[in-house]
Parts: sequence; structure tokens; C-alpha cells
Amino acid sequence: MTAFNIVRFRVKPGHEQKFIAAHRNARLGLKGFRGGALVRTGEHTFCIVGEWASFARLVNARPQMIGMLDGLREHLEDLGGGLGLTDPVSGEIVVKLKASTAAKKKPRGKAKKAKRKQRR
Repeated sequence: MTAFNIVRFRVKPGHEQKFIAAHRNARLGLKGFRGGALVRTGEHTFCIVGEWASFARLVNARPQMIGMLDGLREHLEDLGGGLGLTDPVSGEIVVKLKASTAAKKKPRGKAKKAKRKQRR
């Protein structure tokens, strides 16, 4: 069953571009990873959202994800409240939300061509 992981980060001021580049250039080859997104949620805060083929695949990839995190620690600030550098959550999908469909446009009638006076 499809699973997702979401991790929240706070990046040190001036380190945002390096943090973004590290994610843009990451090529981990994680089995079961379907893709994801790095989302800027504030001036210095980001979340990464990953989609996985199964929760088991996500769990199996945790050591590699921690390895990537180890390479990013110099760019991160403590989130406070005893959380440390990250606030991770993960789980299996329980409801898949469908995208809304745009309202169909009514077909427009053919524009009438203005009659031109014939020159004689």
C-alpha cells in the first residue's frame, strides 16, 4: 500500500540555496521511492514529502535517508521543543484525494463574419 513521509526542517539563514541544491542534485536510488517534493513553508523552513510504493520500502530506506540528512546537518537549525533538527512523520495512505476537474467551458458559437460591400 502506498506510503508517504513528511519531514520538516529549519535551515540556517544564508544556507537555503545550498540546502535546495543538495535536494535537487540528490540521486539516492531508493527502492520503492516514487518521487517527492521539497516545499518552502516559510522564510527558513521547508518540508520534504516523499511517496513510496509501500511502508516497508520506506522503512527499508530510512538508513539511506539518514545518511543524506547527515550531509545536511551543517545547514540545519534545531526546531526547538525537544524535536532536534527534523520533525519526521510517515504512514500508509488511507484516502487518495482526486484532483477537481475544471468546469467545462460552453462552446462558443461561430463568430459571424462581417459582410463586406463588394466594389464594382
